[in-house]
Amino acid sequence: MQDVMLPVRPQLDLGWVWRNRFANLGSAFYTALPPIALRDPYWVARSRSMARELGLEDDWWRTQEALEAFSGNRPLAGSQPLASVYSGHQFGVWAGQLGDGRAILLGEVETPGGGSLELQLKGSGLTPYSRMGDGRAVLRSSIREFLVSEAMHGLGIPTTRALCITGSDQPVRREQIETAAVITRTAPSFIRFGHFEHFCHHGLHAELKQLADFVIDHFFPECGDAAAPVAALLEAVTRRTAQLIAQWQAVGFMHGVMNTDNMSILGLTIDYGPFQFMDGFNPDHICNHSDHGGRYAYRRQPPIAHWNLFALGQALLPLIGEPDTAMAALAPYEEVFAAELRQRLAAKLGFTAASEGTRTLADDMLRLMARERTDFTIFWRRLAHHAAGAPAASVSELFFDRAAIDALLARYQALMHDPAEAFDAGLALRHNPSIVLRNHLAEQAIAQARNKDFQMIQDLLAALEHPCDEHPAHPEWAGFPPDWASDIQISCSS
Repeated sequence: MQDVMLPVRPQLDLGWVWRNRFANLGSAFYTALPPIALRDPYWVARSRSMARELGLEDDWWRTQEALEAFSGNRPLAGSQPLASVYSGHQFGVWAGQLGDGRAILLGEVETPGGGSLELQLKGSGLTPYSRMGDGRAVLRSSIREFLVSEAMHGLGIPTTRALCITGSDQPVRREQIETAAVITRTAPSFIRFGHFEHFCHHGLHAELKQLADFVIDHFFPECGDAAAPVAALLEAVTRRTAQLIAQWQAVGFMHGVMNTDNMSILGLTIDYGPFQFMDGFNPDHICNHSDHGGRYAYRRQPPIAHWNLFALGQALLPLIGEPDTAMAALAPYEEVFAAELRQRLAAKLGFTAASEGTRTLADDMLRLMARERTDFTIFWRRLAHHAAGAPAASVSELFFDRAAIDALLARYQALMHDPAEAFDAGLALRHNPSIVLRNHLAEQAIAQARNKDFQMIQDLLAALEHPCDEHPAHPEWAGFPPDWASDIQISCSS
């Protein structure tokens, strides 16, 4: 069903001070256009913590004008809506021109903390970059993205965030007929690797330099003082990306579609689609049922991120000049990733510093977990409780091979009491969440939302904002997934 153009309503002024620096780059970078209105919108969910970060009062949403503004039906005073153009590699193949096919960047607002955040409406209708799409998001995918954005923030993992979702009974066709929704996303910047690839591929080197200078000036000012600023930028992005992927691996997170147009230049987790947090640990697990070759399986995320960085380096080569200089900027990836993952795993064990002992113990634990498909989150959480004094049986009962796990737990105890190691049981509890956004939890919230019951979304959000706390009101959320969870299939359309 086609969108219907509704009359333009008066602007809503929320008192924000807008910067709109991306819009100042010029028309080569985007197409200026308003969002397309969402018919008869209603509120689905809101993040109070995100609203406060934007300087909004707790009741900011209680007006019809706010509902219309965040559904794309009413302009926000000071915004300059646009859809940006980029290109990219999808599943390792050059896909050519892409762009914001269902998202409108409203602009950039100053925050009370002294920084600024861009706001983007995702699902806000057709743009010149929609290709064969309809420009809409569905309720299902919007709920998943809303919850996981705030969940990742709660875990301390760099991510885009989400302010709110509005819904509509307006039909949208995916694998079946669903209903439309708009999610308001925030980030310091939505610039991707694909933005640079676009200008390099089309030989627009002046615009490529303009974009690189923009990113350096506003987000990596330390690179501006380097002898080769663009190479320094590439190295900084390499390091941030390596750290990000190590954080994903440490919590069992799978992105599902790590195309270069889904990689943030700021090292944020961006564009949540067929993501999944690991249930039973399987390094070869593929969370995206559209990924027939397993390109984005859990164990392949680190090398794929490195591959994507090489694509970024290729795009920046006209500005860097020498291939050897670009290669040198990419070189730290493997070392930074390995060091960050070692440190993350040591912290999950409760040690303030990684050592050979923590590395080999974590590796051996992961190997045993992979062999038995042990639940990733529950294992690490129970291990943290064991570190704090809970009986070892709560961990060993997760395994069939009791002798193997008991031997590992004995090594763990010895490491805890080794005077050369700095052990802190509280550290393990702070690095092993009791709750993550498992697919079945998202599915339950979605099922209720389809009946206009949005309470589980808000309750889940409250829990996911504090993932390492216990949540006695809903102990089942920290429990094993139900049998039907293994049948959940998530695709790129999600």
